[in-house]
Amino acid sequence: MAMYRAEQLRQVEGHIADDNMGELAKKLVNIAAVNNNHWHDDGAKILAAVGALPENSRLRLANALVARHRSGGDGDIVRGHVLTLVGVVGRDLPDDPLSAERLRKLDDLSRVSSHYATHELHTLVEAELAAGRPVSGHVVAVVRRCHLSAYHDKQRLGELAKRLTEPVLNPGEAWSDRVLADLPVLAGDWPALLSHALTATSAKPSAKWDRPARDLIASIGADQVRTTVVSWLALVGRPRTLELVRGPYESDVNNALDPYNANALRGLAWMLSLLPPHPETARTLGALTDVCLRKVAGLGPRNPKIANAGVTALARIESESALAELARLATRVTYKGTLKLIDAALETRAAALGLSRDEIEELAVPAYGLTEVGRAVHQLGECTAELTVTGGRARLTWLNAAGKQVKAPPTVVRRDHADELKELKGAAKDIDKMLGAQSERLDRQFLARRSWAYRAWRERYLDHPLVGTLARRLLWTVDGTTCGYADGELRDQDDEPVTDGTAVELWHPVGQDAADVVRWRLWLERHAITQPFKQAHREVYPLTDAERTTGTYSNRFAGHILRQHQFHSLAAVRGWTNRLRLCVDDSYTPAYRELPQWGLRAEYWIDGEAEGWGPGETTESGSYLRLATDQVRFYPIDAPHNYAHAGSGRYEMWLRDGGDRVAPLALTDIPELVLSEVLRDVDLFVGVASVGNDPTWQDGGPGGRFREYWTSYGFGELNQSAATRRELLTRLVPRLAMADRCTVEGRFLEVRGDLHTYRIHLGSGNILRTPNDQYLCIVPKAGGGHDTGYLPFEGDGMLAVILSKATMLSRDKEITDPTIVSQLR
Repeated sequence: MAMYRAEQLRQVEGHIADDNMGELAKKLVNIAAVNNNHWHDDGAKILAAVGALPENSRLRLANALVARHRSGGDGDIVRGHVLTLVGVVGRDLPDDPLSAERLRKLDDLSRVSSHYATHELHTLVEAELAAGRPVSGHVVAVVRRCHLSAYHDKQRLGELAKRLTEPVLNPGEAWSDRVLADLPVLAGDWPALLSHALTATSAKPSAKWDRPARDLIASIGADQVRTTVVSWLALVGRPRTLELVRGPYESDVNNALDPYNANALRGLAWMLSLLPPHPETARTLGALTDVCLRKVAGLGPRNPKIANAGVTALARIESESALAELARLATRVTYKGTLKLIDAALETRAAALGLSRDEIEELAVPAYGLTEVGRAVHQLGECTAELTVTGGRARLTWLNAAGKQVKAPPTVVRRDHADELKELKGAAKDIDKMLGAQSERLDRQFLARRSWAYRAWRERYLDHPLVGTLARRLLWTVDGTTCGYADGELRDQDDEPVTDGTAVELWHPVGQDAADVVRWRLWLERHAITQPFKQAHREVYPLTDAERTTGTYSNRFAGHILRQHQFHSLAAVRGWTNRLRLCVDDSYTPAYRELPQWGLRAEYWIDGEAEGWGPGETTESGSYLRLATDQVRFYPIDAPHNYAHAGSGRYEMWLRDGGDRVAPLALTDIPELVLSEVLRDVDLFVGVASVGNDPTWQDGGPGGRFREYWTSYGFGELNQSAATRRELLTRLVPRLAMADRCTVEGRFLEVRGDLHTYRIHLGSGNILRTPNDQYLCIVPKAGGGHDTGYLPFEGDGMLAVILSKATMLSRDKEITDPTIVSQLR
C-alpha cells in the first residue's frame, strides 16, 4: 500500500510538472475514491503539493473539479470527494467555488455523531473559515466529537477544535441547549466556570483543580451556582434536541451523552460538592448517577464516568442527605466500577464513625421530614399539607384555609411558600425512591445472617419514620418468638403483645412448620397487612430426590430459553455477577452469586443460544438475544472459576499457576436457607425472562425451533412461584367482583365470558379459549394492572397481568381492541 501511494504521489507531481490541471483533477478524484477520502501519509503530501500550486493553477484545477461536480455523471460519494478537493485547492480563490454545496454538506455532517472521513470534515470546515464565515454550533460539535474518537488526523482535528471556542458546550442536548440559552442573561463569569468544568478529565478532582473552582463559585455566589447548576443537571438524559443519524453498527447515539459535554458534567458535579450541603444538591447528584448508568443499546451504561463523578461528589459532601443518596445507590447500582466507588465511600464513612457497613446503611436513611412512622403534617400559612406513606408510596394531601381537602396545593401556598412546596414535593419523590431501595435491602437480609439488639432495631427499623413503614409489614423473631406489628404493637400469632426483647432477626419460612406458616399468612390477612415483598408467602425450595441423586448439582431450572438482556438485568438486581455473552470467540464464567457470610459461591450455568449471527439471533452489537440454561452448583467462595466458550455450555475450571481443581459441594451440605434463596433467585430468572412468557411466540420464534419449549413452558407444570400464585388466587377469587365467573382449576384460572370460556395459565399468563383450547394472544399493556383490593404482598407482576386479563375476558362482549376481537369470532 505504501508503494502504491508513493506511485500516486509521483503521478500527481508529474501532472503538476506538465501543468495539466484537467488530468490532475481526474487523478485526484481517482485517488480519493481509492483511499475513501482518507488523506494520510503520502496522501497528505499530495494535498500539500496541490495546495501549494500558484493561484492561477489552483483556479484552473478548481474549475475542472467544479465542472466534474456539476456534470451529473458521478454518484453522491464521488461528488463528496470532489467537494473535499475543491475545499483544498479553492481556499482564498475568488468566488469561493461550490460554497453553497459545501454548506449543505456541512449541514449533513452536523447530524452525525462522528464522521469516519475526518480529513473531509477538517477540509470543509477550514474552507468555510477561510471564507470568513463561522461554522454552526452543531458542526463544531461534530469536530469536537471526531477529535475525541479519531485515530487518524487527531492532532490536526485537535488544533482545529481549539480554534472553535464557541459555543462553550456542544448544542443538541436538552441540558447543554439550556446552558447556552442561559449564558447571555446570567450574571457572573459563567463562561469561565464552564471552561473550568470542561477540564475535569481525571477520575477525581485534585486540590489544584478545586482551587480555581472555589474562586469561581465565590465570585458568582454559592446559592446562585447551586440553583443554576441543579436546574441544568435536571435535564441530563432528556431526548436530544437535534436527532442524530445512526450509522450501521453504531450504538444508539441519540440516547448516549455527548462525549465532549461529558467532561463539563463531571466538572459541574464536582463543583456541587464544594458548595454548602443542601438536600437538593444530593438529590440532583443521585439522579445524575442513575441517569448516566441507564443502559443504551450497543453501548451499555450511558456514561459511567459521569456516574462516578456523581458518586465522588456525594462522597465529598458531609451531610445526611448525601449519605442517604449513597445508601440508596448502593442498593440499586449494578455497574461494578460505580458500585466499587459507592462501597468505598460508605466504608470510609463507616470507619470514620466507628460503625460497620451494615450499620452505616441503616443510619443513612433520613426521615425526610416525617415526624412519625409514615406521616408528617406541615403548616404552610393557613393551609395544611399532610405527607403520608401508604402502600409503598408517598402521598401529599392538602387542606385549604377553610379546612377543606383540595386536590392540589392552594394558590396561596404556591405564591407565598414556593420554596417549602418545592422541598415537600422533592421529599415525596425521595421517599418513593428510598422506599424501593430499602425494600430491596431488606429482601437481601435473609442471607446476611443479621441479628440486631432489640433497642437498636426498634430505633432503626420498627420506629424509624420511613423504614418503619416497611418493617411494620414484616415478620420478625424476637428472642425466638415470631411476631408482627398490628394495632400499634408487636404481637405474636395469638395477638398477644410482645413488649421487650434482647435479639431480633428477620423471620424466614425455611425450617418452619407448614401449619405455622399458614397461620401467619392468615394473621396477615386478618390484619389486612400487605408485605413489601414475599415473606410469609415466600417460596421454599427443599432438596428433591432428583437433586439427592445428582449430588452436586441441580437440574431443576435447566433446559429453559431466556431473553438474555432481561436475565442480565434481573441477575444484577439480585446480586449476581454476569457478563452479557457476545457471539464471538470468547469465554465466560457462569452467572454467579458470592455469599461471603456463608463462604459460598452459587453458579447458574448458561450459554448463548443462536443459529448463526444476525437479526433475530443477536443484537447489532453481536450479543446473543437468548440464553439456554443448565445446572445450578455451589463451590467454596475462593474456588477457581469455571469458564465456557460463549455458546458451548461446556464449563471447565480454569486453574492458574498449577492450582488444584476444586470439586463442587454436595447439595446436602448447603444450608437449607442458602439453597432455598439461591434456587428462588433462579426461579425468578426463569419465571420472568423465559421466552415462554411471551404471548407473541406461539409460532415458536425464529424458524419455529422453540415451539415445543414455548408450549411446554407456557401451559405446563407450575413452578414454585406459580404454585404460590395458585394458592393465593384460590383464596382471592371468591372476594372479586367477577367471582361468579372465575374458578381456579389445576394450572389455570378459568374465566367464563359471554362468548367463550378461557383458561389462563398461572405461570406464564398465556390463554387458551374454547372450543379446542385455541390459543388467544393478548399482549399486556406496559404498566397495566388491576385493582385487586387487598393482597398479602407486593411485587408479583404476573399476578396483576393474570387478573387484568381475567377481568377483561369476563366481559368479553365489551372488548373493542380489534386484534383481540378478531380472535374471538
